[in-house]
Amino acid sequence: MTDTLDHWVGGATWAGTSTRTGDVYNPALGTVQKQVRFASTADVASAVDIASAAAESWRDASISKRTAVMFAFRELLNERKDELAAILTAEHGKVISDALGEIARGMEVVEFACGLGHLTKGAYSENVSTGIDVYTLRQPLGVVGIISPFNFPAMVPLWFFSIAIAAGNAVILKPSEKDPTAANWLAALMTEAGLPDGVLNVVHGDKEAVDALLEHPDVRSISFVGSTPIAKYVYETATGHGKRVQALGGAKNHMLVLPDADLDLAADAAVNAGFGSAGERCMAISVVLAVDSIADELVAKVAERMGTLRTGDGTRGCDMGPLITKVHRDKVASYIDVAGADGADVVVDGRGVEIDGDPNGFWLGPTLIDKVPTSSTVYTDEIFGPVLSVVRVDGYEEGLGIINGSLYGNGTAIFTNDGGAARRFQREATVGMIGINVPIPVPVAYHSFGGWKASLFGDAKAYGPHGFEFFTAEKAVTSRWLDPSHGGLNLGFPQHD
Repeated sequence: MTDTLDHWVGGATWAGTSTRTGDVYNPALGTVQKQVRFASTADVASAVDIASAAAESWRDASISKRTAVMFAFRELLNERKDELAAILTAEHGKVISDALGEIARGMEVVEFACGLGHLTKGAYSENVSTGIDVYTLRQPLGVVGIISPFNFPAMVPLWFFSIAIAAGNAVILKPSEKDPTAANWLAALMTEAGLPDGVLNVVHGDKEAVDALLEHPDVRSISFVGSTPIAKYVYETATGHGKRVQALGGAKNHMLVLPDADLDLAADAAVNAGFGSAGERCMAISVVLAVDSIADELVAKVAERMGTLRTGDGTRGCDMGPLITKVHRDKVASYIDVAGADGADVVVDGRGVEIDGDPNGFWLGPTLIDKVPTSSTVYTDEIFGPVLSVVRVDGYEEGLGIINGSLYGNGTAIFTNDGGAARRFQREATVGMIGINVPIPVPVAYHSFGGWKASLFGDAKAYGPHGFEFFTAEKAVTSRWLDPSHGGLNLGFPQHD
């Protein structure tokens, strides 16, 4: 008999009314470790009602009260991060060191949210007309919805709910049904930190729960991270129901390596950025654009480093763990056959990897494919696995053209020792996040995260200044306080004396 994970609503576990459930696997073992309840439309509506009631009082909580809760949460999370990392490894499969890194990046945003007193300030203009002042207020939206992906079951929720709650909103979080336990753990920890019941709620489920959030009239905004087709669906459906939306989609991130680059640095970066978290990152480098003159040397250096990686159970000190499900593992592996059929060279085939783990796990080792044609689906698709493609180019211009011709615009990087080339690249690449000799250019918490083109739907990026703007509504107040000497009526427009 497997355990069943309930929802978290109103500060406690809650079974809801739906009897539907889904399997939660340990991907390193290939076995089901628990069931998770799937919320019905009625269950989501009940959670929204509870969140709405909580939002009324939480919005009136003082800035010092909200700040105190966020500080307490940050300290509890830091003390118990090893416990959360074990949950991530057991359900996602990423190695413990990677799980701890995920938590650290999430904690950066929690720390940023602790500065809410400064970040929610308005502006004041005195005497815009005689005796009239104008000022702005930033006020919470109310109930906000967050739909998070499987690849970062702790970090992405922390990116959104930390700022939403600090800004005075109540939250309905719908995590991935593939690795849902971290969301409940975080919600319970927020309660322990002093967050009032009903301010952070977790409902589990599939498309029915998602659609219920997108369509519910009392959910004021939706924050989403996932694939581009689903991001587009979320954006169109939620905006059609009058909500503000930040929907972060997929990616195909390129790394352009020029002839003057430090090739050892570039090779290290390609391996780390291509195979960390088994390539299941929207900011993973999946394409190396190697200038012809150094391509052979760079490919050899990458392949050499790949030979030192240990693939296996994340609890055993390995470098890379399994993929999230068998279905996903098989889909990613299928691209290796496609590469051969399309004329590419499979330099390292991860299907034959020797693993340090249970043979029933969802394993695929690091894979390197050279001379990939840009017409191949190996190049055009977001594979979302440990498959690194090399596309050979004749120089900077061809490399830039390939990057700018991509459907996606999430992240990109250039490796060079030429400052002029780097400056051109940061100006000319039509991508939202640029790395210069940095392979995964995820901005720190006090900047904002998000791409261009089909990698982002909506105007607001995640966290940073955009985060507080997204989770608050600005109100302008025009004020006149009459001087005691005032007398008489004036029905005309204000006049400047």
